[in-house]
Amino acid sequence: MRSLLDVPALRADTPGSEKVVHFNNAGCGLLAKPVLAAMLDHLNLEAETGGYEAAAARASEVTGFYDEIAALINARPRNIAFAASATHAYSTALSSIRFEPGDVVLTTRNDFISNQIAFLSLRKRFGVEIVHAPDTREGGVDVEAMAALMRTRRPKLVAATHIPTNSGLVQPVAAIGRRCRELGLLYLVDACQSIGQYPVDVEEIGADLLTSTCRKFLRGPRGSGFLFVSDRFLDAGHEPLFIDMHGARWSAPGAYEPAKSASRFEEWEFPYATVLGCAAAARYAREVGLEAISRRTPALAARLRDGLGAIAGVEVLDRGPELGALVTFSIKGWEAVPFKEAMDARRINSALSYRQFAQFDFGDKDVEWCLRLSPHYYNTEREVDDVAAAVAELAA
Repeated sequence: MRSLLDVPALRADTPGSEKVVHFNNAGCGLLAKPVLAAMLDHLNLEAETGGYEAAAARASEVTGFYDEIAALINARPRNIAFAASATHAYSTALSSIRFEPGDVVLTTRNDFISNQIAFLSLRKRFGVEIVHAPDTREGGVDVEAMAALMRTRRPKLVAATHIPTNSGLVQPVAAIGRRCRELGLLYLVDACQSIGQYPVDVEEIGADLLTSTCRKFLRGPRGSGFLFVSDRFLDAGHEPLFIDMHGARWSAPGAYEPAKSASRFEEWEFPYATVLGCAAAARYAREVGLEAISRRTPALAARLRDGLGAIAGVEVLDRGPELGALVTFSIKGWEAVPFKEAMDARRINSALSYRQFAQFDFGDKDVEWCLRLSPHYYNTEREVDDVAAAVAELAA
């Protein structure tokens, strides 16, 4: 497999790549040197001058976070809000929608566990109905069937995850978005696993709200994420349930005015070193090139699937017309934790997924657990082959 990327240079920028075979980028990507430097530099400044003073000194660089994330997803800075995590961004966005008993949330069978739990919480508290669109035989949501449900059920919210955490499936979020725009429906997209792996364009997707972490394929620090909020959503007056002094102005003893921009979804306290690290991560991804990344990273995963698929006792579980860089498989004769520990002992980073993480998908596949391997552009073909060989050794 030929690469347009300078892989040796990228690995030199990634100190961890020489210590482990890091195939857990769907959990946390390895930090690049510029990201680490941005964070350490600010922490040193806080130690030397004070937290508030350091934030004031770096105000323009902090503002750069919004510029970088906006450029990453084809948005404007005013439509970006920092969040402590993607789940925090998601729940804050949900809290701004005025759900009433009988409202419908239309979603898919392949979604992130926390999103589904949030919908169930809405059902418990407000009497919201949750409707799951069916999948095609090939795998992935049936867009036409979902569109039919949009027309007949008129959901208060349509929600989809671009790439679920439990498989390599890439969902057709732009096709769903077109149907939502035609019917004027609110659309929320979880892009946690696609940001940093693929070019993501909020205009093309047609999302009113889009959430992501920064720690996965974007290779930013933990404890960080962002929320995109469209002008349509802002202009409609949506605001989070608990808005604070950063997101609103206390205009009179009995009144407040929410911020005009997506900052109404933020809170006063910021981990400024983390924000600067996220800005550096987004800048780094754009400099490497999302188009080149989107070709190399899924190709490494496809090579890995081919290698695993040839091993007796191993079943590759990913299904769908388009597959990204999350490779999931089951293996006969092993329990979950001992198998991962055996991979850890070979200095191969991986992740476990259980049925409770994906009740519909794992129920359909009739598996209780799987191992997830997620290479990224700084991994090598040799590492892919070595990982497949390690699995073959354990399977034997």
